[in-house]
Amino acid sequence: MIYRRSRPTAKRRGFSLLELLAVVTILGIIAVVVVPRISISTATAKAKADAQNRLEINLAVERWYFEKGTWPADNLSDIGADATFFPQALPTNPTNGAAYTLDSTTHRVN
Repeated sequence: MIYRRSRPTAKRRGFSLLELLAVVTILGIIAVVVVPRISISTATAKAKADAQNRLEINLAVERWYFEKGTWPADNLSDIGADATFFPQALPTNPTNGAAYTLDSTTHRVN
């Protein structure tokens, strides 16, 4: 019998091209799944914050009317300047950054 000597195996110093391709593919699939969920959840959070801001402003407008006997200005400048109603200033719309205004007939936030 003839015994053949096998070559000593060399230490691997890196990843093969196939291994790198598999990792990049997996990361791409994860990105395709995760990124839309993040962008949708951001839009949903902004919409919920807008609804909460409107609710708080409407409640403050009603409280203003009961305390003062008149409705606040349509641009909400007087209620926004009063620190007892909004100590940290009147909030702005988180979806577009616009200031809230009051409808002069319904006295609700636009």
